[in-house]
Amino acid sequence: MRKSISATTHLTITLVWILVALYLIFYYAPQEATMGEVQRIFYAHVPSAWTAFLAYFMVFLGSIAYLWKRTRIADDLAYSSAEVGFIFCTCVLVTGPLWAKPAWGIWWTWDARLTSTFVLWLLFISYLMLRSYVLNPGRAAVLGAVVGILGFVDVPIVYMSIRWWRTQHPQPVIAGGEGSGLDPKMWITLLVSWGACLCLFAYLVRQRLWLAEARRELTLMRRELSARTESSA
Repeated sequence: MRKSISATTHLTITLVWILVALYLIFYYAPQEATMGEVQRIFYAHVPSAWTAFLAYFMVFLGSIAYLWKRTRIADDLAYSSAEVGFIFCTCVLVTGPLWAKPAWGIWWTWDARLTSTFVLWLLFISYLMLRSYVLNPGRAAVLGAVVGILGFVDVPIVYMSIRWWRTQHPQPVIAGGEGSGLDPKMWITLLVSWGACLCLFAYLVRQRLWLAEARRELTLMRRELSARTESSA
């Protein structure tokens, strides 16, 4: 009962936080001088990207912990973070081109950051497909952990891509030096939006962990029922 109430409270906080973030995005944050209203996609795009990075970092940590200790919770955390992180990474790939098209007249095709983010998205898919199609659960967990650890190298590449590879069109850089700052109201809106994403990420991971435990309990009950049926036959 306590878990149900706590989860409900978590969900309520998440929804309220999202509503506050939406208010700040559309009514509080000032309009950007050069890009206009389309710049407001920034407040969904950047927090989604940061949350996707965090998700893969959780996959990375969970994978290391699983290979070291072989603990079930570490594997569950990595698996759950990968599933939820995939959603946020997909949001990045959707909002990025939507933002770039009216701002720069292109869909960000073959841009260094988009391409490296697409690679990260493929890594999420590879991890999830491996976990789904390898029938042996233990082997799937080990192979998934290896992919989760090796694939994390793409996260700093995504972040540094526009600093390492200069592209034809200007790219958004935050805290990247002179000329990259934000208006204080924009910073507040960005951080509140990221907080909403983090709260949603935590809630979804929590529910996914609960689902993994429920599946294990259901599988155990089925095995016990099958054993009882066979013994009584």
